[in-house]
Amino acid sequence: MSLPTIKPFLATLALLSTHLAPPVIAQTWTSCNPLNTTDCPTNPALSTNHTWDFTASSADTTWNITAGEIKYSKISGAHFTIARRGDAPTMKSDFYIFGGELEVWMAAATGTGVVSSIVLQSEDLDEVDWEILGGNATHVQSNYFGKGNTTSYDRAIWHPSSFSPQDDFHNYTTRWTKDEIEWYIDGASVRLLKSAEANGGKNFPQTPMNVRLGVWAGGDEDNPKDTVDWAGGETDYGDGPFTMRIKSVRVKDYSEGKEYVYGDMTGSWESIEIVPGISTAIEILNAPPPLTPSQRWNRLSPNAKIGVGSAAGVTSVALIALAAFYCVRQRKAGKRERAIADLAYESESKELSAYQMQMAKGGFAVSSRPF
Repeated sequence: MSLPTIKPFLATLALLSTHLAPPVIAQTWTSCNPLNTTDCPTNPALSTNHTWDFTASSADTTWNITAGEIKYSKISGAHFTIARRGDAPTMKSDFYIFGGELEVWMAAATGTGVVSSIVLQSEDLDEVDWEILGGNATHVQSNYFGKGNTTSYDRAIWHPSSFSPQDDFHNYTTRWTKDEIEWYIDGASVRLLKSAEANGGKNFPQTPMNVRLGVWAGGDEDNPKDTVDWAGGETDYGDGPFTMRIKSVRVKDYSEGKEYVYGDMTGSWESIEIVPGISTAIEILNAPPPLTPSQRWNRLSPNAKIGVGSAAGVTSVALIALAAFYCVRQRKAGKRERAIADLAYESESKELSAYQMQMAKGGFAVSSRPF
């Protein structure tokens, strides 16, 4: 089959904006480009190797939901769903890696024009991608960009697959060093890029990158024709919802430190300074889990347990007294209601007897006089 070679909008902010929905934000954007200023925030390091199992728990505070809503299933993990026009659920790591590995178990979303994305991206718009089209069941795409350079779109490669990427989970892994990038599908290498092959190294991704996962409608009717064509055609939202599912994500940082700092505005790997120390991500990931009620009880001192027991006893006595008071009150109220009912019954019985006697005497003759 003939495959498109165009890969537009990788370094843009908004994909579309309509009166029907808020702007859809692509996974690739930067809030402060270190090539343009020296005042950008530092990049917090991951500085470890960690796996997030989304079938066991939702994303922790090392991740940030940047668009839409992500739901979780104990069977299929994180669900990124396009239910209507304008949806583009996306999550981004708050940590960065400086060289490393990204491994994602994903089942891509279905739907013509729907794009499931696995992205490594730096603040100066270095980028390494996996992108899978909902309408393409035979190929997946790998891609890269250096410094947001979109003057050409010849970096994408379409890899034939022996499976349908939308039907089941598969392992998409990226291994990145300062010298090369390698892409793997289910453990098998499908592409190797040497630094020198990327415009002599100038367009080779080489600065600290975070992880961005999301799904978006490249086939939205308001997108440029090239984007729609690349995505496989216009998206019919009536065929949805379209859901990308991710079971787990493993990220390994090849560098160790607290954070990464751009030493100048060149965007070269040599300019990156590694600040020593323990990263915030490690502190979060190594923090002990919340205590269970039994664990909290076991940690109390004997006197504290006595105090809690005494308070519980007082509370129990109070509740019992309140219940007894309520029962007595209800009983008294019941007696009053019974007495009133007996009096009413006696009165009605007397009236009925008087009525029957009057009827027996013929006291109620029918009148022919009109109303």
